[in-house]
Amino acid sequence: MGGDVVVDTRVLRPSAVLDHRTAIRLVAELESQDVTRGGVWVANPSLWQRYDRPWNGPGGVRGTAQLVGSIAVMYDAPARQQITLYRVALTEAGLALGFTVESICDAALMLVGTNLAACPRAELANAPTRDSFHRP
Repeated sequence: MGGDVVVDTRVLRPSAVLDHRTAIRLVAELESQDVTRGGVWVANPSLWQRYDRPWNGPGGVRGTAQLVGSIAVMYDAPARQQITLYRVALTEAGLALGFTVESICDAALMLVGTNLAACPRAELANAPTRDSFHRP
């Protein structure tokens, strides 16, 4: 879809780190807000994607939902049971809706009552490179 074109990618420096309790709660909230359950998130251990609406296609597929943006994350980093947010990508659709790097992070983090500004920060020496997501 045309709106899925990534137009702004930013590395969070220093990266935002969620402690283990917040990380566990947030993963559970993102799962409860899955696009196939009427929410706007698709979350896996390396990428959280925000859509503009729940998936509305036949049989629970994407339909007309547009990708707003993605948050690249690392689970168990920098320590076990922590989650680090280290890169954000926004699409044309996301920018058109007024999303920013901060606001898409805050959209996820507000599910557990926090925001990007309140997150502890850490420098990550071992964050995956952009190319590591494109290799077969």
